[in-house]
Amino acid sequence: MDNVPKVRIIVICFAVVCQLKPYDSSKHNLKDMYRLFPFLRWLPELRSSQVFRADLVAGITVAMVLIPQAMAYAELAGLPAVYGLYAAFLPPAIAALFGSSRHLATGPVAMASLISAATVQSAVPAGSALYIEYALLLALMVGAIRLLLGVLRLGVLVNLLSTPVVVGFTNAAALIIATSQLHKVFGVEAPKASTHLEVVWGVLERGFGDLHYETLGMSLLAGVLLVVLRWRLPRWPHVLIAAAITSLVAWLSGYSGHLVGEVPVGLPGLVIPDFRMDAIGRLLPGAVVLTLIGLMEAMAIAKTIATHTKQRININQELVGQGVANLVGGCFQSYAVSGSFSRSAINFASGARTGFSSLVTSVVVGVTLLWFTPLLYYLPQATLAMIIIVAVAQLVRFTPLLNSWRISRHDGLVGVVTFVTTLIAAPELHWGVVLGVSMSFVLNIYRTMHPHAAFLTRHLDGTLREGGATGLAADQKIAILRFDGRLYFGSSSYFEDLVLESIARAPELRYLVVDAEGINQIDASGEQTLRAVIQRLREVGIDVYFTRAKSQFTDVLERSGAMEYIGRDHFFRWNQHALEYLWARLEPEYKAHCPLNMPHPQQRTKTCNEYYI
Repeated sequence: MDNVPKVRIIVICFAVVCQLKPYDSSKHNLKDMYRLFPFLRWLPELRSSQVFRADLVAGITVAMVLIPQAMAYAELAGLPAVYGLYAAFLPPAIAALFGSSRHLATGPVAMASLISAATVQSAVPAGSALYIEYALLLALMVGAIRLLLGVLRLGVLVNLLSTPVVVGFTNAAALIIATSQLHKVFGVEAPKASTHLEVVWGVLERGFGDLHYETLGMSLLAGVLLVVLRWRLPRWPHVLIAAAITSLVAWLSGYSGHLVGEVPVGLPGLVIPDFRMDAIGRLLPGAVVLTLIGLMEAMAIAKTIATHTKQRININQELVGQGVANLVGGCFQSYAVSGSFSRSAINFASGARTGFSSLVTSVVVGVTLLWFTPLLYYLPQATLAMIIIVAVAQLVRFTPLLNSWRISRHDGLVGVVTFVTTLIAAPELHWGVVLGVSMSFVLNIYRTMHPHAAFLTRHLDGTLREGGATGLAADQKIAILRFDGRLYFGSSSYFEDLVLESIARAPELRYLVVDAEGINQIDASGEQTLRAVIQRLREVGIDVYFTRAKSQFTDVLERSGAMEYIGRDHFFRWNQHALEYLWARLEPEYKAHCPLNMPHPQQRTKTCNEYYI
């Protein structure tokens, strides 16, 4: 493909970003300008020398952490270290200009690097001639998807990833990232294998047999420096200090392990990869996963910081910012990028006030590419490996998985299955997300088809509670059924089964009271089931009444004519009103000994003070 169609594609992408239309003062107001160019909100604040100085310091501080991290993450992505610097050059500035968060630090991150490597390696072998081109194409695809979602206001799609899916995937990915660096820690070659677990096992075998002690020592030195500096001097650029010290040690000691070596000098040039349909088809699943996971991370980071700054975060605007950052970066030799939690936290802690701090970060990275890359020659690969391992160690959190299990067995199962599948399927990481999301949908549908329901009895404190919770006897002539869910085609059969159960529980049943407070929706199937159930019950001498019904429920009955069929006098605001009405229709003395009546004083015990527990 020649360069003319490529340029046309890029121009079209930028036209979508800006939503270009002929200027019309009657249609374009200040709000439109802020939506198209969000940086106009904070740009005037730079007139304050205090804000400018704070952003300048924060931007330089983040750059000191970003430069060694970016090189490490590029290695994780299977690319030469310089591509990490390319990814750290333009994307931070572009994302700050077009995103909604003032503090989100965009650039190379561990999770995006891992997914990028896994996705590209599923299409072409690592180290092949097409590997770099496919990595850049993936960045453009991720940018296009994010941009499209943002322009179409589809940021809500990120909610497809439930918390158990994200937690399970993140834990598995963190372990994969850490173990993928073991060969650099031990100083051995990683064997070729079809799965990540086989590769790790091979590295461990070689590590015990052919361990390179100098490399292991350098790894331990770097690890100790990173941990101790972050613990004792948290505001210092501990990553840069560890990189500088280990580089100095490698230079002075004649270190025989692997070094970063020569890093090309100069800014990245415009390189647009070929848009091959077969390549796009292979990379698309990973691009979708990277889009959703990356956005989930970015929004979590931005919202966390926004709780302190009281800033409003727009998920669709953030999609646009992240999309443009990847599109522009992909054209200038950057692989896929996303928001970084650690660098965003540093940006905020360093006093950043606006997105200008990210522009400063980009300038510092550009200066490094122009004049300071020779200083990176002696940086040990073992140091880069430890930077990655220490960074992802904080992502391993099994407590949320345990909490999900305690809260809901279904959620816990989804998290565990996502975790195990991601580990086993690696490097095909998207299968973990696909299976986790699919299970979430299936289990959610199952829950809506079998919502919580209970037959209520009178507790000693006078409240109506679930019969199983109180252990009190149910009334034989009046049953109160509370249905806590939608009455739709999926749950209507379950509702019918519950009604039949009420008849089986009380052969002498005369009245069934449906506590409809939990019914938020009813469709045509639910309405037909309701009619059929009422008709069959009336045929056997049982009448049905409704209490606490919401307008979403009664409005449908009004439109369908079911309200007239059931009878308006069969609807009550409260359960007690319905009971009083039904007791009046039974024998005069029935109310006195009805289990659903208020307990007599002699029946009250100390448990009457236990109101809701």
